[in-house]
Amino acid sequence: MSQPRYDVIAIGNAIVDVVASASDELVEELGIPKGGMTLIDADGASELYQAMGPAREISGGSAANTLAGLSALGAQCAFVGQVADDQLGQVFAHDIRAVGIDFDTAPRPTSDKESEPPTARCLIFVTPDGQRTMNTFLGASQFLPSEALDEEAIGGASILYLEGYLWDPEEPRAAMRAAIKTARAAGRKVAFTLSDAFVIDRYGEDFRKLIEDGLIDILFANEVELAAITGETDFAAGLGALANLVPVLVVTRGAQGAVCLTNGEQFSVAAQRVAQVVDTTGAGDLFAAGFLYGHVREEAPATCLKRGAIAAAEIISHYGARPEADLQALMAEKLS
Repeated sequence: MSQPRYDVIAIGNAIVDVVASASDELVEELGIPKGGMTLIDADGASELYQAMGPAREISGGSAANTLAGLSALGAQCAFVGQVADDQLGQVFAHDIRAVGIDFDTAPRPTSDKESEPPTARCLIFVTPDGQRTMNTFLGASQFLPSEALDEEAIGGASILYLEGYLWDPEEPRAAMRAAIKTARAAGRKVAFTLSDAFVIDRYGEDFRKLIEDGLIDILFANEVELAAITGETDFAAGLGALANLVPVLVVTRGAQGAVCLTNGEQFSVAAQRVAQVVDTTGAGDLFAAGFLYGHVREEAPATCLKRGAIAAAEIISHYGARPEADLQALMAEKLS
């Protein structure tokens, strides 16, 4: 097998996050489920944007956030995702390239603005307890074609990382299935993040088939997603249901830390202490970044978990889902 060109190549939603503080009362008044993620249409996006207070625009998208964390740690990464040829599309492309990630997916033209969807955006309401309530208009990201895949790049990455959120639209779902075939034909690993319970409600059978067919090497979930994918409300029973189906299972538990099941052994890590939880947006994404960074370097599972916990703690200490502190310095300090 040839030396990998990339540590991780990811396929995911190319989204710009619009983040604003909000009261619990406003979230309740708007009728949006606190702490969850809801898909909205263009009209819904416009209405919620009007209801927001002062906001900041930060490039996001689950898999893209994970790559931003990996790149900050020194990993070589590439991203595949669809933007439109518009202002937010330019913002996304600039931001992801600026942190050292290769991004070569051609933007969709917007010559006919009535019919061509704009770049995706996620309107995020952050309540005083740090919970983020996400409302996502997928826009152009739903139209990622299989033709956008660079098979040489996918086959030349140690890990192909797939975002469950993007399984919803038909075109990118087909692209991800094609990417899995390419990665496995090249002898590379496939990592998958379940993303959200609502995605599992819609496509759980697809995900279970991928798992049962042995196509997923590394699976990321949180407690709620674990229950949704296994049908087990007991945490230990949920772990047991997947123990023999996934070579590496990583489950995050918020303030209770995280666990990893691999080779018949279970490892755990406590959550890192933070002075104040400001915004939980991207906590799982950055946990995956820390874990994958260690995994591609064949570090022990306990070390991979601790890297994940350190990265997640950094992200919840400020607004936005991209690292602001020096992650390499944090790792050096806290792993010593």
